[in-house]
Amino acid sequence: MTASKRIVLSSDHGAIELRQAIAAHVTSRGWLAVDIGPTTSESTNYPEHGAAAARLVASGDCQLGIVLCGTGQGIMMAANKVKGIRCGVCADTFSARMLREHNDANMLSLGARVVGQGLALDIVDAFLAAEFEGGRHALRVDMISALEA
Repeated sequence: MTASKRIVLSSDHGAIELRQAIAAHVTSRGWLAVDIGPTTSESTNYPEHGAAAARLVASGDCQLGIVLCGTGQGIMMAANKVKGIRCGVCADTFSARMLREHNDANMLSLGARVVGQGLALDIVDAFLAAEFEGGRHALRVDMISALEA
């Protein structure tokens, strides 16, 4: 993995600390972390942060994205409204791996109030290490993409 692999990270105010830990972690794994904030604990709106990160992935500026909020659910929903995004919330490594292998996900969502830092980093590693299997899964991903049309 080279530094040319870009991954965007964003969160709401409730997940700043975990997002920053993940940014440092992915950087240590050879990724260029594009951390788009926020940086203060002032209340923010997760839909704005999820959409902003998703737009960077959809445009191709970043290959993957990781978004966080309290549960990971709301920010994931916002990210998935951007055409071309397949984002799933995970609280375990098996789901993170399957998200990439079977669903060709380009974004991962985490709940800062659901998973601790150690588990979150393991989930991120599983997500980043997995690759889309294609085959029968490609048809299903195409079916998901067709829903956007």
